[in-house]
Amino acid sequence: MADRLAELNSRKSEARVAGGQAAIDRHHAKGRMTARERIEYLLDEDSFQELDMLNRHVASGMGLEDNRPYTDGVITGFGKIDGRKVCVFSQDFTVFGGALGETHGEKIHKIMDLATTMGLPIIGLNDGGGARIQEGVSALNAFGGIMRRNARASGVVPQISVILGPTAGGAVYSPALTDFIFMVRDSSHMFITGPDVVRAVTGEEVTLEELGGANAHATKSGVAHFVLPDEKSVLDEVRYLMSFLPSNNMEEPPRILTGDDPERSTEKLRDILPASPNQPYDMKKVIAAVVDGGDYMEVNASYAQQITVGFARIDGHTIGIVANQPQIMAGVLDIQSSEKAARFVRTCDAFNIPIVSFVDVPGFMPGVDQEHNGIIRHGAKLLYAFCEATVPRISVITRKAYGGAYIVMNSKSVGADLAFAWPTAEIAVMGAAGAVEIVHRRALAGAEDAATLRTELTEEYEEKYSNPYIAAERGFIDDVIDPAETRRVIARSLDLLRGKREELPKRKHGNMPL
Repeated sequence: MADRLAELNSRKSEARVAGGQAAIDRHHAKGRMTARERIEYLLDEDSFQELDMLNRHVASGMGLEDNRPYTDGVITGFGKIDGRKVCVFSQDFTVFGGALGETHGEKIHKIMDLATTMGLPIIGLNDGGGARIQEGVSALNAFGGIMRRNARASGVVPQISVILGPTAGGAVYSPALTDFIFMVRDSSHMFITGPDVVRAVTGEEVTLEELGGANAHATKSGVAHFVLPDEKSVLDEVRYLMSFLPSNNMEEPPRILTGDDPERSTEKLRDILPASPNQPYDMKKVIAAVVDGGDYMEVNASYAQQITVGFARIDGHTIGIVANQPQIMAGVLDIQSSEKAARFVRTCDAFNIPIVSFVDVPGFMPGVDQEHNGIIRHGAKLLYAFCEATVPRISVITRKAYGGAYIVMNSKSVGADLAFAWPTAEIAVMGAAGAVEIVHRRALAGAEDAATLRTELTEEYEEKYSNPYIAAERGFIDDVIDPAETRRVIARSLDLLRGKREELPKRKHGNMPL
């Protein structure tokens, strides 16, 4: 037995440095952790159980038969984060540059199948150059198997992708199918084709960072949900995100009590709105005042900033927040913000996370570009997402709620369970100035002093219609509340709605306006 154990230990020792010490040293010299170090840092201490450590590829040709390292460039297994089980895979850039071959892909298939069967989150630490060219179509087939499993697991278990190096070509589509993507500033890259191909095909000159860097995907494409300055910060943030999510779609998110009284008054909100309805304010300050400990984990923080979405807690329970941001473009909805919010709403609904919306929206963005690029279709995505959501839904209107944008932002007419408004709420088809121009067009055209008449009619419209009381009289909102009561009202409402049960009609799936 001693000889057998010695052989086992020898093989496993070889597997732990499968790419060789020189490759590991080069990796460290770039300021990067190895695949194993990343797993050890991410998971609870001494909780990782590796699987398929001694796998090796069986491919031949182009010298592959003479180079068969253990692990085949990916480490897979399961462990714990804050005592909760997760499955994980980590690509090893020191072995074939992390490129995916048939065996490499089969290992990922196996851990993904285990995750979905057991109802466990799957976290992928991506650091590889795409398909292994030497294995040709076998590598492509393995990628296809991963993507198919991503789609099957979608809405069943949380899927998190962490981009820790280059991810190119077909390799970017698996992360794109997952729920959340993390990137490291200045060292993570995602692109379909690299700068050289772009230059050859289109003539455009672009750097690697400009084309597919973390900042580009955080601000321009919206592909990256979270961007952090270094690998450890990213992995810390993954652990933080996990604290808001359930392990699967059949469970509730974990409850973490912070000692913040759910009945606490939010008196500072009485003074948060500026005197003029046309002046901006920071909706994130409203959110911070309402949620437990002011703790708000914003998602896609740098993209389509006129809407803010993210996770928080009230009375220890996870909630998803969707809120217009008047500080940016007056909180108007456009193509990007509609898509961003729709995606987040569907994520919350998939994983039993109640949704609280804070509404201050003047409408949809006008313009030829918006219309021709499909604002109707993209805005309908947010409408569809809210209409389809069956989790508890609460709406709080703080100020403007105009026209179709009011409907889309989680109104009772599209299924909000409870809707509240501050006394400052303006619920109307449009703003007073625009309404007066349309309704009183002839009177204004024939008036001797059109400016004075316009002012008088605008003030009259604001007094009669730009308030929450007509909506309250009709039951379109459930109550007009003192802003100081906002946290208390939301906490009590969530407590009531926790037992909500709603089922959609039986169907294969709806036809969302993609």
